[in-house]
Amino acid sequence: MSNVRSFGAAGDGMADDTAAFEHALRDGDGLLEIPRGDYRITRTIVVDLAKTGRIAISGTGGTAKILHFGAGPAFELRGTHTTSADPLGFRPEEWQRERMPTVSGIEIEGKHPEADGIKIIGVMQPTLTGVLIRKVRNAVHITERARNVLISHCHIYHNTGIGVFLDKLNLHQTIIVGSHISYNRLGGIRVENSEIRNFQITGNDIEYNNNRAFKVPDADDIPTAEIYIDCGETGTVREGTISSNTIQATYSPNGANIRIIGTATEHSQKAGMWCITGNLIGSQAINVHLTSVRGITFDGNYVYSGHDRNLKIEDSKNIVIGGNCFGHNPDYKELEICTGISLERCENVTMTGLQIQDAQAGEHTVKNAVPIVRQGLVEIIKCLRVNLTGVQILEGTPYGLYVEDSADVLVTGCTLLDTRPEPKTKAAIHWKGGGEGSAIANCRINRPVEAPAVVKQVGTV
Repeated sequence: MSNVRSFGAAGDGMADDTAAFEHALRDGDGLLEIPRGDYRITRTIVVDLAKTGRIAISGTGGTAKILHFGAGPAFELRGTHTTSADPLGFRPEEWQRERMPTVSGIEIEGKHPEADGIKIIGVMQPTLTGVLIRKVRNAVHITERARNVLISHCHIYHNTGIGVFLDKLNLHQTIIVGSHISYNRLGGIRVENSEIRNFQITGNDIEYNNNRAFKVPDADDIPTAEIYIDCGETGTVREGTISSNTIQATYSPNGANIRIIGTATEHSQKAGMWCITGNLIGSQAINVHLTSVRGITFDGNYVYSGHDRNLKIEDSKNIVIGGNCFGHNPDYKELEICTGISLERCENVTMTGLQIQDAQAGEHTVKNAVPIVRQGLVEIIKCLRVNLTGVQILEGTPYGLYVEDSADVLVTGCTLLDTRPEPKTKAAIHWKGGGEGSAIANCRINRPVEAPAVVKQVGTV
């Protein structure tokens, strides 16, 4: 055990302890123990695993605080892993010297405008647990290559950049679990221009990751999200799960709770094969915004109070929207935010067992909310092969279901009602433009249906 106090660290928040940390890493025995205290550092503590060998950094149960007065990361974990996670792809020295560097029980606080928290490059099985990172720029920055990353039971809070930043990264087998990731100005978890596979985000509280808590002038409309995945020109992000999280925010003009942006090609989208299930998602401009994705299941979520839309999907294929509940919080009574689902230029979409109910007023009644502009509570625009089965669409304004220039749209066994004392739904279904191969069958409707003759209607009451 290498106690940094034994190597000259003062831990009083005044003396520069950088050299003592470097000495302990260089000459210690692999367990860098940081006892209770405030440790001032002025440059990055680089943990070069090829030189240090197996290592763990322990803040003794969270009692140690690092005050980072320099630019860049407080700690940089650097390895030499360059292949996959296949056991046959490892060099013996990686298992002997570099596997599973662990940082636990420590707080990192930024004291420089360009201070970051922890940076990870070329590491196999980096593990962060019980870590608090605040007032830095990017809390956890992973770049170039990594494998089997585990971030567990951490607090990533009130940082000027991004909470967990996957940046130009080749990364497989990653889990972020049981953590608070909140009040990070440019996003909670953000992926940019990266090749990602096997990515699980589960059991976290991810909230308020926008400019509201920072009040940077003219920055409210910078696009952000609690979970922001952007493939860019070079990335592919597939095989992921977002489950059992609380994902909510305060409104920002270009904000989303979950935003996934693929790059469409002739035959496939670069983002897809994701399951989004069992989450509470709400209170952003667009709660879930998917663009150019392929192969998404969205099921078992409660989604509420999207200022623009609760769910917006564009230029995407092979989407399954299952038993979700879309609504608002009636406890706020007259302070209502409308909801809505929009599909535009999508193919092969199934919506089953879904319930969506709009606010009673049919419009935003929260002070200073931007007025919503929409054609229907559920909009299907320029889409192909969309099935709605067993869907409840309640209190739609101005229409319940609005379909425009779409073909092979089947609406079967659905309920489209306006139960308000003074109905505001002009028509349960309003169909504009072509509707070849489309039908409405066995639905319960209490407002008119406005559809072209080419759309077959059977057994609807």
